[in-house]
Amino acid sequence: MSSLAFLGAMLFTANPAIAQTPPPATTSTTTTTTSSDGTVSQYGPDTIVVKTSTSTDPATYSYSKTTTYVDENGNTVSSETVKSGSPVTIYYTQDGDKMVATKVIVRKTTTTTAPTP
Repeated sequence: MSSLAFLGAMLFTANPAIAQTPPPATTSTTTTTTSSDGTVSQYGPDTIVVKTSTSTDPATYSYSKTTTYVDENGNTVSSETVKSGSPVTIYYTQDGDKMVATKVIVRKTTTTTAPTP
């Protein structure tokens, strides 16, 4: 067999092996951040319980050292500003069956007074 025919036979048998190699697998993860408005009914060492107007059951959020706390203007505030009765907006991600707060906006409590007759 000539060397040119041998080279052609080698190329012909090598191509199917290359074509059969599957591409590397890729995976992607999507994280969705959701927000919820309500009033804090309980603030514990690792959870915030919030009563919302959209549900009869309060929502429980966990938080961590990376959770940020800000006021309505976006200024950083201490986590100690979150108290029972505080109106808040909580941005959270879903981690399995847990809702994990990533950002808590503490809004000012508004009070209205009725005029005296």
